[in-house]
Amino acid sequence: MTPAVLHVNGGTVPLDPDGPALLVEFLRNDLGLKATRFGCGLEQCGACMVLVDGVPTHSCSRRAAEFAGRAVTTVEGLSAGGLHPLQQALIDEQAGQCGFCLSGILISGVALLAANPVPSRAEIVAALDGHLCRCGVQPRVVAAVERAAAELERRRGDAA
Repeated sequence: MTPAVLHVNGGTVPLDPDGPALLVEFLRNDLGLKATRFGCGLEQCGACMVLVDGVPTHSCSRRAAEFAGRAVTTVEGLSAGGLHPLQQALIDEQAGQCGFCLSGILISGVALLAANPVPSRAEIVAALDGHLCRCGVQPRVVAAVERAAAELERRRGDAA
């Protein structure tokens, strides 16, 4: 039997195919990747979002073993080559207060910008709708996604 692996942030880690750990638990407890948060455990708050094969996915309700062979990107993986433009924009817009929701928001925002480089305000709001934030920073988060989209557009223009 071939050992199960998970591709996390560009690396490969062994995975117990019969392990009971949820993906969020595996990332946090076994791999030490603390940015992904356990919020509600019911896929309702968005704090646990990670990218699985580039798609925002809740990590709080499914076992890590279910993702064997797949590519998982956490917030730590977004900044491997320096801050992602959305991370910088969140800082610039002072969009974090308590910060508990921001890791999930980052994941969904990065996925949005990858799929739609110039989203409208309504598209940004729709993409982030599944994230609960009790601090009231949503307007700043939307502004940060707009700022990151503009920065990514500028970089594409510079590269052309």
